[in-house]
Amino acid sequence: MNPLITDEQRARLFANGEARAAGHATDLLPVVRLFTPDAHATWLLASLDPADGDTAHGLIDLGIGMPSLGTVKLSDLASIVGPQKLPVERDLYFVATRTLSEYTRLARINGSIID
Repeated sequence: MNPLITDEQRARLFANGEARAAGHATDLLPVVRLFTPDAHATWLLASLDPADGDTAHGLIDLGIGMPSLGTVKLSDLASIVGPQKLPVERDLYFVATRTLSEYTRLARINGSIID
């Protein structure tokens, strides 16, 4: 298990990744929200690549006003620290209220992920 996500989240991310790979997932709910507590970066992750188990797909907001859909490696996120040397954390209370496309639409309008 990656310390950024729970086993249950990993299983849901994998299931979504398998659905995406098979062309069955059209608009997923994000499973996990990761963030830097001492910077303005946020990742809403919806699926995990079943081929490598490390590449996640979701909405990426690096805090520069240009959120976008993309991929990121969980192993890379686990090694990131912010300006005060705080690591990336999982939002323990995150529950998706929108689909990934709706989060993306709103983030592009607002310049950052809201919610």
